[in-house]
Amino acid sequence: MDKAVHPLIDMIKRKVVPLGMQSFTTDPAFVEVVGHAGYDFVMLDTEHAPNHPRAMETLIRAAEGVGLMPFVRVPDVHCEADIRRALEAGATGVFLPMVRGPEDIRAAASAAFFPPKGQRGVCPAMRASGYSLVGLQAYTERNNSQTLLIPIIENPEAVMNIDAICALDDVQVIAFGVGDLSFAMGQGFAMMSSPEVRAAYAAVLQAARHHGVAIVGGPVLGGDADACRKALDDGINVFSVGLDILGFRKFCEQMSDAVSTGLRPTEYRRAERSSTGFTPSVER
Repeated sequence: MDKAVHPLIDMIKRKVVPLGMQSFTTDPAFVEVVGHAGYDFVMLDTEHAPNHPRAMETLIRAAEGVGLMPFVRVPDVHCEADIRRALEAGATGVFLPMVRGPEDIRAAASAAFFPPKGQRGVCPAMRASGYSLVGLQAYTERNNSQTLLIPIIENPEAVMNIDAICALDDVQVIAFGVGDLSFAMGQGFAMMSSPEVRAAYAAVLQAARHHGVAIVGGPVLGGDADACRKALDDGINVFSVGLDILGFRKFCEQMSDAVSTGLRPTEYRRAERSSTGFTPSVER
């Protein structure tokens, strides 16, 4: 494999579909389970979860230990320190929330890449460089050639600017964020049942295809084989399927339902449980 190619991009070129999961738990054991379950990458969330991009080392070590490519979703595309520290901890790329246009990606690139490509400062006392000056030289070259910046298209302005975003050299992969986009467009929980959101999705898919940009997607919260096949047919070639803490809740609900069902022929009962409300129809 070309050393200048990120492993995720290499998989795509070989028509191997990368499979990832979003991690919100802050627990390295959950990250390890994702790897043991056969996933290829994990997106460690620091936008909504109580993780912090400056304290990612334990979770990234867990990911590397089970063969997962570690990515970090930073809270703010314009926070240079958060982007830099996530990469210093060993992330191989960052997901960029709420981008609006090319200027946001350029700001992130300045923070993520070393000169002359960006403005990131060098330091040998970091995990990503092996805590050494010799390792720093190799790391700076690897970082500048392989680090992925993945804009999340979840703002109407980003949809308007999608062609310019996908045309950037530093954009090889984008993610479609249907939830925030639906709300920002005034469609609320309609999600993909909204004609406006579906039109935005089609525009993003078309621009990505035109520029040869990969798309992260798939039925995150409650998919099945048919939903995954539809996403593939749409043009999704990087699957992010599952969200650890909600997946655990689903398991707990299934166990609770099993007990309640088992009690039906008897005199015993259990109180009805609340529901997450997540079904495949929410995202389709």
